[in-house]
Amino acid sequence: MLLSSTNTLENKKITKYHGLVTGESLIGSNVYKDLFSGVRDVVGGRTSAYEKELDKAREIALNIMEEKANDLKSNAIIGLKMSYNNLGGTMGNTILVTAYGTAISYED
Repeated sequence: MLLSSTNTLENKKITKYHGLVTGESLIGSNVYKDLFSGVRDVVGGRTSAYEKELDKAREIALNIMEEKANDLKSNAIIGLKMSYNNLGGTMGNTILVTAYGTAISYED
């Protein structure tokens, strides 16, 4: 599956627009991780635990979006965008990661 943030594919002929496809993933963090990350931020360290969780959530969202595009028999997604939203929570934060774009078919 070809993924592109552009609205066209150079040197490719788009033969069909299948429509919007999305993928979502939620990650949660708890008070203890938040506290540890806050301490690392103050002393100048990177919050690698959060980075790893965001990487996983992004991959999940992209995979779900690709599965939906495959179901439509497309071979590419164009206009790809990623969105991150903090939904809050009682014991920490919940972050929603959304991937979305237009599923298409193309030929060389």
